[in-house]
Amino acid sequence: MRPITELATQISRALISNAVPTRSWNPSLEQTLHKIGCRDSLTPSLVARVLDPHLLQHYSLALGFFNWASQQPGFAHTSLTYQSILKSLSLSRQFNAIDSLLKQLKAQKLSIDSPTYSLIINAFLQSKRTHNAFLVFNDVKSDVGPHTCNSLLAALASDKSFDNAHLLFDEMIRKDVVFSTVGFGVFVWRFCESGDLNKVLGMLDKVRESSPMINGSLIANLIVHGLCKASRVSEALWILNELRTRDCKPDFIAYRVVAEAYRAKGSVFDVNKVLKMKRKLGVAPRSNDYKEFIFSLIAQRRVSEAKELGEVIVDGNFPMQDDVLNALIGSVSSIDPVSALVFFRYLVGNGSLPTVTTLGNLSRNLLKHDKIHELLEVYRVLSLHDYFSDTESYLVMYSYLCKAGNVREAYAILQEMKKKGLDPDITMYNSLMEACCKEDMLRPAKRLWDEMFVIGCGVNVRSYNILIGKLLETGEIEEALRLFSHMLEKGMLPDATTYSLLLDGLCQETNFKAAAEVFNKSVDQDVKLARSILNPFVLNLCRKGQYLVASNFLSGLTYDIGHSDSHLVLLKHLAEAEEVPIAIDHLRRVHANSPSILREIVSELLAFLSSSSKPEPVLHLLQVMRDQCLDPNNDTFKYLCANHVPGYC
Repeated sequence: MRPITELATQISRALISNAVPTRSWNPSLEQTLHKIGCRDSLTPSLVARVLDPHLLQHYSLALGFFNWASQQPGFAHTSLTYQSILKSLSLSRQFNAIDSLLKQLKAQKLSIDSPTYSLIINAFLQSKRTHNAFLVFNDVKSDVGPHTCNSLLAALASDKSFDNAHLLFDEMIRKDVVFSTVGFGVFVWRFCESGDLNKVLGMLDKVRESSPMINGSLIANLIVHGLCKASRVSEALWILNELRTRDCKPDFIAYRVVAEAYRAKGSVFDVNKVLKMKRKLGVAPRSNDYKEFIFSLIAQRRVSEAKELGEVIVDGNFPMQDDVLNALIGSVSSIDPVSALVFFRYLVGNGSLPTVTTLGNLSRNLLKHDKIHELLEVYRVLSLHDYFSDTESYLVMYSYLCKAGNVREAYAILQEMKKKGLDPDITMYNSLMEACCKEDMLRPAKRLWDEMFVIGCGVNVRSYNILIGKLLETGEIEEALRLFSHMLEKGMLPDATTYSLLLDGLCQETNFKAAAEVFNKSVDQDVKLARSILNPFVLNLCRKGQYLVASNFLSGLTYDIGHSDSHLVLLKHLAEAEEVPIAIDHLRRVHANSPSILREIVSELLAFLSSSSKPEPVLHLLQVMRDQCLDPNNDTFKYLCANHVPGYC
C-alpha cells in the first residue's frame, strides 16, 4: 500500500496532465485512473486528499473524480469527502453543483464542518446570491463565525430583506455573536429608512452591550443618514441626543447631514439650530475610521453603501485620504460611473491624481456604460495636470480611447509620446489601426500602416489581419489578396485568423477558386493549421449552396488533411437540402479513396441521428445508403432494424 499523500499526488497529477488543454473531466480520465490502479486503495481519506489541496482550483476534475469515486464498488462518501469537494466548488462558485451536493448531504444525514459552511455562504454573498446564502445559514444552524454572520446581515439589509435580517440579528444576539461595525451598521442604516425608532434604539442597546468595540460615531452617522434619506428629518434631530447618551457621539458629518436635510426643506431656523448643536456637541470625524469602514464595505461588495457614504463625506468637503478615493473611483465606477467621476474630481481638486490601476478601472467602466464624453473629460483633465509621463500611464488611457473609437485623441497621444522620447510600439499602432477600421476610416488606417514602416516598428501578423479583414469587408478583394501575398513574400506566416478571414471573404464574393488556392497555402504551411480551418470553410460553401464545389474540394484532399467531421458537415447540409443524389455520389468517392473514413462517417451519422431533434433528413440519407449498399459494416442496417424503421424490421 502506497502512502496516501504519495498516491493522492500521483492521481491528481495524472488527471491534470491528461485533461490538457481544457482541464475538464472527460470519460477517458476513467481509463487513466484504472491504469494507476487506485481502485483497491480508494478510501474517503484518499479521495479527500486528492480533492484538497490538489484539485481545489480544478473544479471540473474535482467533481468528476468525486462522482467517479461514488460509482466504485464498496465506496461511500463521508463528511470528509463532501467537505473537500464543496470547498473546490465554492472557490469556483459552481452553485448548481453546490446545491445538489447539499441536498445529498441532508438526505444522507451527514454534516460538514463550520468553516466549509462559511466558505459556501461567503461564495454566495460574493456572487450577490444573498437569499441562497441565508437559506444555507438557516438550514444548517451552524456556528459559521462572526465575520460570515456580519457579512450576511449587511447583505440582507442592503437587499431590503428585513424579515430574514431580523431573524439573523436575533440569532446572533442569542448566540452572543460579536457584531462588526459593517454588519450592524448597514443593518441599522437601511432599517432606519422605514423602521420604528424605538426598535432601532432597542437593537442598538443590545449590540452596545454585546459588542462594545463597534464604532459609535460611525453608527450614529449611518442612523442619521438613513432617517434623513427617508425624509424623517425631525426624527433624525431627535435621535442625535439619544445617540449621545448611548456613547454613540455624532460627529460633524452627522450634524451636517441633518442640517442639509433641513436646508433642502427651506427651514433656515432649523439649519442654524443644528449647526449650533454641531459646534457645541459634535466631534471631529476620524478619517481613519471612515477609511477602514469604506474599505470593508468595498471588500464585502457593499459598493452602493460605500458610494452613499463617500458622497456624504465629499459633499461636506470633509477630508478623505487618496487611497480611499482611489478605491471608491474604481469600485463605484462598476455600478455608477457618473458618481465615480464625483470622487475623481474631488481627488484632482485636492491636488492629487489617480493611480494607473484606478484610471484603468474608471476608463473600462465608462466605456462599458457608453460614457464616451466622460471618458474624454477624464483624459483632458489628466492632460492638464501633466499626468501622463511614462508609457504605462499613456498606454492605459490610449487603449480605452481606441476602444471607444476616439481616433483623433488616440493619435495625438502617439505624437505626444514621440515628442517625449517614449516610442510607441507595434501593439499601440495595431490598436489604433483597428479603431480606424471599426470607425470605417480605411484611409487613415492605411496611412498608419505606412507610418509603422517609416518609424521602424514594423508590422506583425495582427497588423496584416486587421487590414486584410477591413479590405475584405469593403469588397477590396484584390488588394486583400495582394496584402496576403506580401505577407508570404516577407516570410511572415499567416495564422488561422488570416486564413479564416480570407476564406470567409472569398466565399462571400463567390470566388471559390481563389478560396481553394488560399486553403492550399495553409496546407503547404502547416497541416494541423489547415485541418483547424477546414470545417468553417466547408460550412461557408454549404451556406452558399455550393455543394458540388464542397464535394469536389473534400474529395481532392489527402487523408492526413480531410477528416470525417468535414464530410459530416457537408452530408448534414445535403440531407437537409434534400440533395441526396449529391450525397450518395460524394459517399461513393469517399469509399473509393478511404473506406476507413466512410466507416467513421457512418458511425457519426448514426450518433447524430440518435440525438438530433430533427432526424428525418439524415434518416432518409441512411436508408438510401443501405439500399445502395454504401455501409461497409452493415451498421446502418442494424440501427434501422433496432429502431423499427418501416421496411427494415
